[in-house]
Amino acid sequence: MAQAMEALIPIASQLIRSFMPCKFTKKQQGCKNDFRDGYSACDFVLLHHNCFYVQKGMVLHGVFCLSCASLLCSAGVAPVSYIRPFQFTTQDGQAYTEENVKGKVFIAAYFFTTCKGICPRMNYNLKSVYDQLKDEPDFLLLSHTCDPETDSVQQLKKYTDSLGIDTRKWIFLTGRKDSLYNMARLSYTIDDPANNVKSVEDDFLHTQFWALVDRNGDVIRIYDGLEDREVQGLVKDVRKLLADGANFK
Repeated sequence: MAQAMEALIPIASQLIRSFMPCKFTKKQQGCKNDFRDGYSACDFVLLHHNCFYVQKGMVLHGVFCLSCASLLCSAGVAPVSYIRPFQFTTQDGQAYTEENVKGKVFIAAYFFTTCKGICPRMNYNLKSVYDQLKDEPDFLLLSHTCDPETDSVQQLKKYTDSLGIDTRKWIFLTGRKDSLYNMARLSYTIDDPANNVKSVEDDFLHTQFWALVDRNGDVIRIYDGLEDREVQGLVKDVRKLLADGANFK
């Protein structure tokens, strides 16, 4: 919704100013720029306030609001990124590629089995997501290891067995360290690519963020896996994606 509103503000202001003698200023005390290109949430309010009471303003205001509603309902959220081809190995020793997630809605996360910091809480929250969505046929969870040297296929299998989950729905992945990290940074965008160091042996990724990917392989949004409110919102967003197909509004 924020992206759609952001796109509407400069267009709306130009349309209103073309048809109505309204004063429209961006320099208002107390207004914070909430959108790019200098437009703020206050701009939208002022646009409404200044133009509502001019002659014939009621008619134009109604047309404007209906147009906005139509545009907002039809505008989708622009993807954050998209997944590149990959090949990893599951906890069952099976190859896993982008073909396995084609047409699926999935969440991508990173962790490591020996983590004593954020990972236990993060995976507790993921288990909550899994419990709520495990019966959805087109939904998957992908947990990638940050520490493939330790998290072998056998280690991941032991870990998943302790969770008591269906590993056809919640898949744990290992593979080459550079491939795992590039996937996190370049495809899922849950870690800054600038964190990449010259020596892959010295590189380490530890992130609490999750990526939501739609049926087209587009990364729709990033969520903080440690924030309960965001986790709850993620479940709602997944259900919306599953219901609406590839459209996310």
